[in-house]
Amino acid sequence: MRCLGKGMRLLGRSYWCVAILAGLTAPLEGADLLPYDIVEDSIPNSLTGAAGDAAAGRAAFIDRDRGHCLLCHSVSSIEDPFHGTIGPDLSAIGSSLTAGQLRFRVVDQTRLSADTVMPAYYRVKGLRQVDPPFQGKPILTAQEVEDVVAYLASLKEAPE
Repeated sequence: MRCLGKGMRLLGRSYWCVAILAGLTAPLEGADLLPYDIVEDSIPNSLTGAAGDAAAGRAAFIDRDRGHCLLCHSVSSIEDPFHGTIGPDLSAIGSSLTAGQLRFRVVDQTRLSADTVMPAYYRVKGLRQVDPPFQGKPILTAQEVEDVVAYLASLKEAPE
């Protein structure tokens, strides 16, 4: 893992690179997770080496058995009566975060905000209260992460 610069600004607090990346330098174990590099608050490179599919990402985003992101987030362009309010509205998130920043948040938001309720969608170690059949398995595959990132990056403006 690498980190550029001496410090970074994340979620309104300053963190040293070493503090953010603590625990991320161990090799990934279980589920044959693909390795990735973290640069500041971003995973700049695709986990799969290819761009994701935004339509497939939208499907994973709303699917109750995969992302189920609407449980906590809202997106104005999704016509569903039940949007969550725990997390931020993501209607225009592609206008404020890069694909790399989005990828890091989907992969493991807990590395940016330890007290978040958002699950780590692509981490399998160091988790608590994981049902035995799901231990060692990420919530989303590398391809699904890329698809969700493509979908979120496409959300540039809230419809009027």
